[in-house]
Amino acid sequence: MTRPVPAPPGDVAPEPALRLDKWLWHARFFKSRSLAAAFCAEGRLRLNRRHIDRASAPVRAGDVLTFPLGNAIRVVRVLALGQRRGPPAEARTLYQDLTGAAESAAVAPL
Repeated sequence: MTRPVPAPPGDVAPEPALRLDKWLWHARFFKSRSLAAAFCAEGRLRLNRRHIDRASAPVRAGDVLTFPLGNAIRVVRVLALGQRRGPPAEARTLYQDLTGAAESAAVAPL
């Protein structure tokens, strides 16, 4: 019989991640996951200032997403990944909207 090999000390477990399209759907930015995946494929979304053109990009807590939605540019910080697509009140707990902060910083006098 073989024994399981213990993890070496200092080996850190990877941070949990979720597919970008799935997170956008959980956070209720899109009505369906396929719409979220198509939006990601267009390449108009940034994840931590990097252009993303694939729906399978991993999203982790603390990441910042920038994307156009309607007539506005949305900037949101991922606070949690979520386990399901819940009601709107639950979806709002998954992110912090930084859009207002970004606009006020751009307009603020020096």
